Amino acid sequence: MNTAITELLGIEYPIIQGGMAWVADYHLASAVSNAGGLGIIAAGGASAEFVREQIRKTKELCDKPFGVNIMLMNPEADKIAEVVVEEGVKVVTTGAGNPSKYMEKWKNSGIKVIPVVASVAMAKMMERCGADAVVAEGTESGGHIGETTTMSLVPQVVDAVKIPVIAAGGIGDGRGVAAAFMLGANAVQMGTAFLITDECNIHENYKKKVIKAKDIDTKVTGRTTGHPVRTLRNKMTKEYLEMESKGATLEKLELLTLGGLKKAVVDGDIENGSVMAGQIAGLVNTEGTCEELLRRLMSEMTDCVCKMSTVLGY
Repeated sequence: MNTAITELLGIEYPIIQGGMAWVADYHLASAVSNAGGLGIIAAGGASAEFVREQIRKTKELCDKPFGVNIMLMNPEADKIAEVVVEEGVKVVTTGAGNPSKYMEKWKNSGIKVIPVVASVAMAKMMERCGADAVVAEGTESGGHIGETTTMSLVPQVVDAVKIPVIAAGGIGDGRGVAAAFMLGANAVQMGTAFLITDECNIHENYKKKVIKAKDIDTKVTGRTTGHPVRTLRNKMTKEYLEMESKGATLEKLELLTLGGLKKAVVDGDIENGSVMAGQIAGLVNTEGTCEELLRRLMSEMTDCVCKMSTVLGY
């Protein structure tokens, strides 16, 4: 399938794996890229040298395009910005900030820059800065979220910018992929669906919680702090929301969630940890390899297009 994004990135399928901190390592990124999508290594809050190591390990397993997601709030963001240049990374996605100060060097090094945005204003700003594309991520996604839904955000961003748009948030199967294209997107970015793939090395407890999730099982914490996060509900979210409703200070709330994602991903503590997942978790229940997932997504999308053609009488 050829789209503006597959041509821009040199990938077979218009599917990008989300840069999930503590989750998206070289095992997952290389598997997704080898399967025809775009695998992403998540820098998260890691050190620059850790990211360098992840890049080199990905190269050992994969000779296809892959990217690095840089959380710009990372204290070592400046160093990581240099590492991706030094290691010849071809694609960088960014979140939690404005990457404009790195843009010139990245572009001069041949890096395709794709910021994640949650608003039309941010999408326009990123286009002016020289971004090659943007990921328009709706509030249905897991982890740190904006306020606008994918259904509302994507078409508005598509209409507002001339660069390609990648849809994200609440996309878990081929029907969601087809819907994203109908909204004007050129590709999709998915995170939750990749959590239960064979190559994803998160704790088995985390995977099982995602598989068992229902449509109403996500909760958003941190709305009062201005940094909302979507996770699967558990003991931690219950306590957090109770504290939040009683006006707890930011310091106390942050103390409760300190190291929470690592607790869930690495240690398997799914009651006290932060089990980040999108609202689509209730639909994600088929395990398998990344290759099987991508092929299934494309098959399901094709079926949707055929059904639509039949309904419209084409």
